[in-house]
Parts: sequence; C-alpha cells; structure tokens
Amino acid sequence: MAKVDIELVKLVLQRADLDARKVAQIIEDINFEAKNQVSDEEKEKPVKKQYVVVVSDPNGRFTDADYVGWVLQIPDDENPASALEKIHKGAYDFNASPKGRRMPLKTIAEACEFGSAKIYKKHKVWVKTKEPVLIVRSNNKIPRGEPTEE
Repeated sequence: MAKVDIELVKLVLQRADLDARKVAQIIEDINFEAKNQVSDEEKEKPVKKQYVVVVSDPNGRFTDADYVGWVLQIPDDENPASALEKIHKGAYDFNASPKGRRMPLKTIAEACEFGSAKIYKKHKVWVKTKEPVLIVRSNNKIPRGEPTEE
C-alpha cells in the first residue's frame, strides 16, 4: 500500500470544498489509524530460532541400531537441552484441555504428532516434523580416492 503524507491529504480535502470541521475529523482519524498501524508492526518481532533433533532412545543406549527422531525449533538464545522440557510442558497443558482429557498424550511421539501447535508456541517450541524421521549415524568424514559402488 502506498504511503501518503498527511499534509498532502489535508490539502486535497481542503480543495474539495469540504467543511473545515469535516477535514479536521478526517485528518484526526487518519492520524489515529496510522498510530495503531505502527504499534501493530512493532508488536511482535520474529524470534530467531535454532533447530534441535530429539532422538528416541527407549533402551537408553546408542548402538548400531536404527533410531528415529523429531526436528524441533527453539529460540536461538536457549539451551538445546530445554527442548524436551518445553515439549513436556506443552503436552501437560494439552492434557489439561478438554481434548487432552479425552485422548491424553503419553509419549514424545504422540506429543509431536497430535499436540497443539498453539500450545507449543506459548512454550516457545515449534515442532517441524510430526512424523518421526530416521537418524543415520556418520563419522563425519568423506573417503578419499575413487567412489565405491555398492
């Protein structure tokens, strides 16, 4: 939308042979709306976020087994270890709701898949993958030489 100087609007309204009181009322309304628009823009700045992967390890050990996990986002200035706590709090709030009382969340998988994004947003956590994704282990090295075909 184009930005127009209020003085220019006032000049155009005066040329249109409108009553001085009517012109003053219109200018006052424009100023009021402009102030409201500025406060809405300054209201909420976007939060810079970092990605966190929560891995399901039900047996408590990382070995050469297949694992799944969920990708979450939390504010950039927070500790990644707090992601689980945020999911727990969001699931607790969901379970306290009428829908949560009918079908309570019992696992992290259920919390990520069926939990409410609106509730998680209050705890500053955003679930990016509702379905679990497979985790692949890597030694973080690229082999030198010719690529091998398997």
